[in-house]
Amino acid sequence: MSNNFYTVIMAGGIGSRFWPMSTTQFPKQFHDMLGTGNSLLQKTCSRFNSLIPSENTFVLTNERYLDLVLDQLPEITNDQVVLEPAMRNTAPCILLSAMKIYKKDPDAIILVAPSDHWIEDEDAFLKDVLTCFDHCRTEDKLITLGINPTFPNTGYGYIEYNSSDDEDIKKVDQFREKPDYQTAKKFLDDGNFLWNAGIFIWSAKSIIDSFKEHMPDMYSLFSSGMDRLNTKDEEQFIDENYSKAENISIDFGILERAKNVFVKKATFDWNDLGTWGSLYDKLDKDASNNAVVRATAHLKDSNNNMILTNNEKLVVIEGLNDFIIVDKDEVLMIYPKENEQDIKKLLSEIKNKYGEKFT
Repeated sequence: MSNNFYTVIMAGGIGSRFWPMSTTQFPKQFHDMLGTGNSLLQKTCSRFNSLIPSENTFVLTNERYLDLVLDQLPEITNDQVVLEPAMRNTAPCILLSAMKIYKKDPDAIILVAPSDHWIEDEDAFLKDVLTCFDHCRTEDKLITLGINPTFPNTGYGYIEYNSSDDEDIKKVDQFREKPDYQTAKKFLDDGNFLWNAGIFIWSAKSIIDSFKEHMPDMYSLFSSGMDRLNTKDEEQFIDENYSKAENISIDFGILERAKNVFVKKATFDWNDLGTWGSLYDKLDKDASNNAVVRATAHLKDSNNNMILTNNEKLVVIEGLNDFIIVDKDEVLMIYPKENEQDIKKLLSEIKNKYGEKFT
């Protein structure tokens, strides 16, 4: 464990594709989606315990989730929660957190990770992270962890690296947006493409310098309050200025512009748990391929279903195949698994018809 290793956990999303379990007031990262006894946020935070001191953990989230974060992570303080008063994508919050950390420790090396990913081999993950930390300690590199693609997935962005580079950490040629099926298939055939997991490692100095070069307006906006960060005046500065920042992702704002971007091929299994189907894939199944979380399931002639309740409810099903069945509070959803990508659209329909009551 090193005192100049830091982690920034991004926990501000709503997770609308996991409705009705994930809602605006209580999004998926705060739920025990895997039935392990810990929320996704808690699992993510505990993953770093052997590597990064708890006092060096920062959580990026919307200001409405402050109490949820502090309740689930009692080992961190208010000062370690970076609150976004407005939705501005990942670039502004990453810059703000880097500046806070840099002011505290100019030699800091930072791991930026989403709060809702599933990683099975945590030892392999930490070994990969340490390799990247070692590079960033001595070199001006922005490193991302890329996942070896196992099928032509059209739901992920891809990272194209230099195929002639035989180093463990390879130069990134370009980032590619979510492809259609044929393009994704070609990516796999080419062999020098990785899934973009949104996990980044860099020094605080390197990422701040990149903002200074490639996003000078945002850098100027936040650096004007550098003397107020980590003080009692920080909250007022953020409230007054954060909404002025450009609404842009770290990928578009920095990584697709910078020349010092590298990728380390991950040695661990990974899933971003972005949909009910991705959760189903990672859960244990019964003999009929039904995945059951926090429910007592009495099933007959029913196969390949995803079943979840939030209070161990008895669920009786006969003759149902390939469905998502979720029971939570005032909502029961029975929805075809093959249409899971439409749940975000369904949520908009529910909001339009019933307001915020069920969302």
